[in-house]
Amino acid sequence: MSARPKKSFGQHFLHEKRYIERIVSAISPREEDTMVEIGPGEGALTLPLLAAAGKLTAIELDTDLIPELQARAASVGALTIVHSDVLKVDFTALARERGVAKLRVAGNLPYYISSPILFHCVEHAGAIADMHFMLQKEVVDRMAAEPGSKVYGRLSVMLQLACRVEPLFDVPPGAFRPPPKVDSAVVRLVPLPPEQLPDADPDRLYGVVKAAFAQRRKTLSNALKQVMSVQAIEAAEIDPKARAEVLAPADFVRLARAATAQAAD
Repeated sequence: MSARPKKSFGQHFLHEKRYIERIVSAISPREEDTMVEIGPGEGALTLPLLAAAGKLTAIELDTDLIPELQARAASVGALTIVHSDVLKVDFTALARERGVAKLRVAGNLPYYISSPILFHCVEHAGAIADMHFMLQKEVVDRMAAEPGSKVYGRLSVMLQLACRVEPLFDVPPGAFRPPPKVDSAVVRLVPLPPEQLPDADPDRLYGVVKAAFAQRRKTLSNALKQVMSVQAIEAAEIDPKARAEVLAPADFVRLARAATAQAAD
């Protein structure tokens, strides 16, 4: 199978066997797993995952790729293809339809919408056991960044409050057709158990994090002035003169709680 990659879908097809094998090994699919792949493309990951798990649901938007993928998978295992934009797929409902508590999700994500896909998956983290994604290396660096890093930001905080983020290995441009202009990396995300999730209103937390990083060189007192008062920031035991980039994810949870308390007064 050799489809023409479409720029409109951000397609870069993985083809180098040793990286395919490394990704499948990292995922380590088993027969009891309910695997879901986002953007199977030409099936480089689909077929070995399907061979190991026996069944797989693939979410594919490009109708031109589906018939050949179905044909190639017929002798390998039970492949179900959902023709949809992944941002419209309800993973929680999908797990319920499959009769399982947790899905295992994997995919080579289109770089131009990788962050929206990550946030969408996190919204359904309660129905996901783990995620293995190939992304632009710069995005993986941001996902795993620690406070004080130049690339630490909203993505870092929101993902780390929801998941354990584990960068695995880099993948060079030459492993794809056509080669992207950037390096890629594979990352593992494991949703945190309920008792480790933030004890704060999700919308309030998102609003605080978004505002804090909107102009990252501003102090918190300036960046958050539309969200909460200086007194509320101090009530969270955070220095209003600090900048967002030095705060740990847990600090934003305290700010969100303080903002909620202020709104209730």
